[in-house]
Amino acid sequence: MSLNPVRPWRNIDRRKSRQIRVGKVLVGGDAPISVQTMTNTLTTDVAGTLDQVQRAAVAGADIVRISTPDEDSTRALREIVAESPVPIVADIHFHYRRAIEAAEAGAACLRINPGNIGDAARVREVIRAAKDYGCSIRIGVNAGSLERHLLEKYGEPCPDAMVESGLDHIRLLQDNDFHEFKISVKASDVFLAAAAYQQLAEATDAPIHLGITEAGGLMSGTVKSAIGLGNLLWMGIGDTIRVSLSADPVEEVKVGFEILKSLGLRHRGVTVISCPSCARQGFDVIRTVRTLEDRLAHITTSMSLSIIGCVVNGPGEALMTDIGFTGGGAGKGMVYLAGKQSHTMGNDRMIEHIVELVEARAAEIEAAERAAAAAVAGATGAAAAR
Repeated sequence: MSLNPVRPWRNIDRRKSRQIRVGKVLVGGDAPISVQTMTNTLTTDVAGTLDQVQRAAVAGADIVRISTPDEDSTRALREIVAESPVPIVADIHFHYRRAIEAAEAGAACLRINPGNIGDAARVREVIRAAKDYGCSIRIGVNAGSLERHLLEKYGEPCPDAMVESGLDHIRLLQDNDFHEFKISVKASDVFLAAAAYQQLAEATDAPIHLGITEAGGLMSGTVKSAIGLGNLLWMGIGDTIRVSLSADPVEEVKVGFEILKSLGLRHRGVTVISCPSCARQGFDVIRTVRTLEDRLAHITTSMSLSIIGCVVNGPGEALMTDIGFTGGGAGKGMVYLAGKQSHTMGNDRMIEHIVELVEARAAEIEAAERAAAAAVAGATGAAAAR
């Protein structure tokens, strides 16, 4: 947020990882932590799947994963990839031919479990296709589908078993001189997933895909994901994330960005700071915030907005936000701009006025960013000409 200074106690030192490419999106290294989701339509429903992909992209998704369980799905994938505004990951579980077909269809990445797709010869065929068509690979280890020999060795899914599975799969790829891969070790149990990811982060420099799998519905899954992913991200672990919810994929994207925004790892759109409301409120805070979140959903420029019902905490919060409104009395409140009192505004016009202020501020920020980019480009061009 533009008015919040950098504080040493707010810094997160990200784990150093190799960088790979998923289509046009860089994952790992110093690249921004990317947000993913997965479609839940039948892949053969090209129009329906594309609609989900496009809505997810509008919400900010950097990458979208699509299941390809059969040959009809990989045929449909070609049409979807051609129209998709973001890179597509093909989700492969067992049949190695589906992975090869998905690579041929233009998938930017193949999500596979190398141990599940056959012998070494078949793994080599998938790797050859990935190399030929410029795909990266995600090794997807899941506590619910660990190899039988690991379950027999450890007795149950556990961090050691999950990490051993992941490292075995890494060796399969590296033995075939393939290094464009990332890896996940997902579980629905927050403690199991967090422990496995911590061990994995120490054992490899591969980019890490974070997720708490089968997290639940919108409310419960958001809470579980925020605890699990937030804890790992706070430790600097994670290069790309997917929040798994039994909900619209767009909701997964929104929750993913909110988790990253809360940790200062990535900023997109308006961050609303609002009070829970109480008897002191000078206006209906809950209704106002709900309306503003809907009305401002189209803003992608990073900025902060405080909506506080009374003057107890309102002025203090407004000092640290781009725009603020604090409830007062007699049907009006105070508007703050850049942390300073600006003017009073009647509650009846407050929502429209705040929307106008946010849109104007977004335009100012975007214009300043364009001017800065043009100045850098000009300086670079001038230096090159000398």
